[in-house]
Amino acid sequence: MRAGFVPWAAALLLLPPVTAASSGDAGPEGALQLQIINFNFEAVQVTWNASKQHSGTNLTFVYKRSSDGTRSRCSRYIVRRGRTAGCLLEANKDEILCFSIANGADVLLRKCEWLSAYLKPSSPKDLNFWWRREAVTVTCSDLPYKRLLYEIQYKSVFDTEWQSKEGETCNVTMEGLDSEKCYFFRARVKTMESSYGSDTYPSDWSEVTHQQRGELRDSCPEKKLFPKFILICGLVALLTVALLLLSLWKVRRLQKFLMPSVPDPKLTFPGLFEYHQGNFQEWIKDTQNVAHVHKMEGAEQECGPEDALVIQVQKAEAEAPIMKTGLSCPPTEEEEASGDPSQLPGQPPHGSEVVSLEGFTFVIGDNSYMLL
Repeated sequence: MRAGFVPWAAALLLLPPVTAASSGDAGPEGALQLQIINFNFEAVQVTWNASKQHSGTNLTFVYKRSSDGTRSRCSRYIVRRGRTAGCLLEANKDEILCFSIANGADVLLRKCEWLSAYLKPSSPKDLNFWWRREAVTVTCSDLPYKRLLYEIQYKSVFDTEWQSKEGETCNVTMEGLDSEKCYFFRARVKTMESSYGSDTYPSDWSEVTHQQRGELRDSCPEKKLFPKFILICGLVALLTVALLLLSLWKVRRLQKFLMPSVPDPKLTFPGLFEYHQGNFQEWIKDTQNVAHVHKMEGAEQECGPEDALVIQVQKAEAEAPIMKTGLSCPPTEEEEASGDPSQLPGQPPHGSEVVSLEGFTFVIGDNSYMLL
C-alpha cells in the first residue's frame, strides 16, 4: 500500500519536528490539535485547532508530496470564525505527505505521514440481496484496494439492536432470518488494523435498505407481526395458571376428606338461636308436638320433679288421652271409673307394649307413638 516512497522523504522524516498533539488529543500550551483524514485516496483533509496563543491569527499551510517533491501552499483553506482552521488537498494514491503549519515566519509544526495511515474508505453502494429460505446474501462492488472488512448490519422491527456480520469481500451471507419479517440493512467498510494502523476511520454507513419477502420496500410497516416468543410465553403462563387452579382444587378436596366441616346448628335446628337464644327445651316445645305439664290443684295432687316427663299417645281411630306418670301421683276416681273393668290392676292393656326408660314404665298401643 505504501508504494512511491522516495529517498528525499526519508531525509524529511529526520528533520526535528515541532511538537504537536495527535488527532483529537490536547498537547502542551502553544501546541496544535491536529486531525488528518484521507477520504478514500481521493482527498486529504488536514485540520487544526489553534491554542489560545494563536487563536486570533491566520496560520499558513505548506506541503510536499513524495510523488513530485514540489513545495506548495494550500489553495483550499478551511475557515472557521474568520480564521484558517485546515487545508483540503487532492489525492489519488497512497504516498507520503510532508507539511508544515506556521504563523508568519514562525513554524509551529512539521510532520510527514503516510496517507493510508489516516484512511477513511467510501461507503458501499448498490447493495444487492439474494434470498434463499432463511438466509440472505448481500453483495456490492469491492473497493480498488485490499485489506478491508465489509460489515453488514441488519435488524427487524422486533429488534432493538443491530446484528453484524463481516467479510473480507463485499459478499456476506446472514442466516437465521425470517423472510416474512421486514428487515433493515446497512453496510460500511473498515480497514484492518494490522495493515493500516489504529488511526484510520470506518466509512460512513450506507443508506438503510428495507427488505421483506425478498422484495425491496420503501419502509417497514409500523404494524408488527405477532412474535413467536410472545405466543409461547402466553401459552406457558396459561398452562401454569391452569395447573395452579387444579392443584388448589385437589388440595381443597383432600382437606374436606381429612377434615370434614362441622355442620352449623342453625341449619339443623331452625329457630333455636334466632328466637330461643339456644334454649333447646323452649325450642322443642314450640317446634314439636309436646303437651305442656299442668299441675293438678290440691295438695294431695302435688307431684315431685319426676312429673316433668310427659307422654302423648295418639291413635289412628280417635284422639288418645294424655298419660302422665309420676312417682307419687295416685289415679283419681274419674280415672279409675273410666278404666277397663276387665283389665286387672297392674297389667298392661291388650295389644300394647311396655317400655322402660330410666326407671319409668310406659305402655304403648299398636297404633300409638311416643314423643319425649
